[in-house]
Amino acid sequence: MARTGTLLTASVLIGAAALVFLPFRKELRRAHDSACRGGTVVDTVAGPIEYAEKGAGIPLLSIHGAGGGYDQGLANVIDLVGEGFRVIAPSRFGYLGASIPADISPAAQADAHAALLAKLKVNKAIVVGVSAGARSALELAIRHPDRVAALVLIVPGTYSPTTPVSVEASRGSKFAFWLVNAGADFTWWAIEKIAPSVLIRFIGVRPELVAASPKVEQDRVMQIVKSIEPLSRRFTGINFDSNPDLHPLPLERIGAPTFIISARDDLFNTLPAAEFAAGKIPGAKLIVYDTGGHLMVGRQQEVREALRSFLAGAHQTPTSQVA
Repeated sequence: MARTGTLLTASVLIGAAALVFLPFRKELRRAHDSACRGGTVVDTVAGPIEYAEKGAGIPLLSIHGAGGGYDQGLANVIDLVGEGFRVIAPSRFGYLGASIPADISPAAQADAHAALLAKLKVNKAIVVGVSAGARSALELAIRHPDRVAALVLIVPGTYSPTTPVSVEASRGSKFAFWLVNAGADFTWWAIEKIAPSVLIRFIGVRPELVAASPKVEQDRVMQIVKSIEPLSRRFTGINFDSNPDLHPLPLERIGAPTFIISARDDLFNTLPAAEFAAGKIPGAKLIVYDTGGHLMVGRQQEVREALRSFLAGAHQTPTSQVA
């Protein structure tokens, strides 16, 4: 009887595991196929670069943050800027199908951005850097000023002489940080299902802010959480972004019109960096929201209007000219 009970328990556990594992495999395969399908790899003077693009009109280079890739780069700006833009979104070093060169610094990444624009015969582009992507966006504006028509930094994970950008210090965020750097696809997927607030906090937003938001915003945040899958295709880049060598840059040399956005409750603490950059870049415009976190929860319409107003007022008309 005891043996029968043991076998029955084992069968139940195996069945339960299968019920969990099968949908995980299905969703992971879908995420993997999606991440592999949309990018194009081109050879440039800086080596092979993966990118995707969407739309037509004024060239806009969208540089994704940690946990991203070309897919996040497209998603970050398409809705914010609206029609009339040719959005070009590269995968930064270590993400998806991007290369991993010996030099992975933001300066080297900026040179790769410039090489991609040259390959695509884009003379100048509006450059949008989000979170960790703001590091190479700044370097691009400094090292290749002729390529940058206007510069937009959203929750910039860049240098501050006072308090640095960092992962929020709760125990759950530390666990999620370990998880991401381990590339644990299944554990991320499982936490997304049973404890999404842990991942929401990890990506820089207070879970209670999301819970109090309209469903459309809740869905947007969870879509961003889900877009980090599969971790195994992104965790090398996340490792690079997690150990940045941040130091002062000659920001006063940036001549492009510059627009910077941050929030006081960003759990990645990007506000000091945003204020520092705005104080150093000539004529930079800074907007700071009291709430919104790292994803500007509840602020999408305000950000959309502010960004479109800035771009309209920058009086820049970059074109797809031969470099």
